[in-house]
Amino acid sequence: MEIQTPDWVKHAVFYQIFPDRFARSKHPQKRILTTARWEDWNAMPTLQGYKGGDLWGVIEQLDYLQELGINAIYFTPIFQSASNHRYHTHDYYTVDPMLGGNAGFRELLDAAHERNIKVVLDGVFNHSSRGFFFFHDVLENGPHSPWVNWFKVHDWPLSAYNGDFPANYEGWDGNRALPVFNHENPEVREYIMEIAEYWIKFGVDGWRLDVPFEIKVPGFWQEFRDRVKAINPDAYIVGEVWTDAREWLDGTQFDGVMNYLFAAPTIAFTAGDRVDIEQVQDRSYHPYPPLFASEYAQKITDVLELYPWEIQLTQLNLLASHDTARLLSIAGGDRASVELATLLLLTFPGAPSIYYGDEVGLPGRLDPDSRRGFPLEANWDREILELHRQLIALRHEYTALRTGKYEVLFAEGTVYVFARTWGEEEVIVAVNVGTEAAHSNFVVSKLRSQPSKLLFGSAEVSWNNEGESHQLDLRLPPRSGCILG
Repeated sequence: MEIQTPDWVKHAVFYQIFPDRFARSKHPQKRILTTARWEDWNAMPTLQGYKGGDLWGVIEQLDYLQELGINAIYFTPIFQSASNHRYHTHDYYTVDPMLGGNAGFRELLDAAHERNIKVVLDGVFNHSSRGFFFFHDVLENGPHSPWVNWFKVHDWPLSAYNGDFPANYEGWDGNRALPVFNHENPEVREYIMEIAEYWIKFGVDGWRLDVPFEIKVPGFWQEFRDRVKAINPDAYIVGEVWTDAREWLDGTQFDGVMNYLFAAPTIAFTAGDRVDIEQVQDRSYHPYPPLFASEYAQKITDVLELYPWEIQLTQLNLLASHDTARLLSIAGGDRASVELATLLLLTFPGAPSIYYGDEVGLPGRLDPDSRRGFPLEANWDREILELHRQLIALRHEYTALRTGKYEVLFAEGTVYVFARTWGEEEVIVAVNVGTEAAHSNFVVSKLRSQPSKLLFGSAEVSWNNEGESHQLDLRLPPRSGCILG
């Protein structure tokens, strides 16, 4: 079977936005709540509080994103909810009024598309919330509710709020605030399919699927793909799967997954023993223990061999998200770790995803700290921002960095070197994660040219040719990387 994935994703640089925390509109008359008790924007976030970010605020920042080189946005949930993260969905057909409602989203979608920026939404289809109308009817009417079979009810009475009593229904991860859908019920299945179709028809460019591995009904995700792609063949379907995802990446279900299998070894290699174990332990990915270059090369080779190349090019690659601590805090505050990991992210096959604020050096430990308000401009780390701008611009300029073949050239000690090649275009990327300067000399037999122009970073580069043998002599400063073209 020929695998087909959306071509635009292969050329995308995503920006993940947590709507309550990215930007609050400068025009308060647009907001439904003008006297709300928002948390202070710059204060430590809490689990329950709102900071009042909205979609109009995002519209006002589209120029910033465009100048950064972003051409795709992935929003965490935007539908009506009673939580700041909105994974507790109340109404799948209504954008949260606090964010601007359906009209505000229409305005944002049109403004983004005018700039050729794609928009992907977060679909929470495994479970709803206690406030979801159908479940609320069950709470009100018990076994007499017509919606009983939409959920996994085990006994009566239900206890949705009082933890002193058994919930008597299945909640995701044991959380009674998140009643799990009964996906065996064809009515539930049809309901979810119609939601997916509705928003694709509305104009969104794809779905990021929350915990899709929890839905085990045979054929569910195949039907989801068929129905979404029937409306828009270029719609992007990406699943939140933290581990080996071959089960879902056979070409009949998802176009890609959130690539934590790339994130973990990349952080372990670039940050090494700087990794704050408290920020990563008990997570579903493991950016530890530290890796030498040869070990990193093996892990990356394994990742690239897991899935077909067409799928590799539409993976959603990341270093941090709303479900992890921020990269800077994972790395114990070490800026060089952020820079090296970002270099590897933006030169890897697949679509890179930047978690809002990481590009300006925003720290943040585990939730809720990792969901801080986007910082004031005075608090931006300008060097990290400029690094992002340079690397994103190079990715857009060189096709090889987006869709080119990936070949490891050298991996010893603290030095890792690889090539991205696309036709006649050849680019070499090298990093030295060590604290001392590194000198490497090795034979390069797989390239037609001898890239030596420094496109990014600093290094001393020379080629030594003896007959058929081409040797690259490379001197890298400590904790640094470069791109040659």
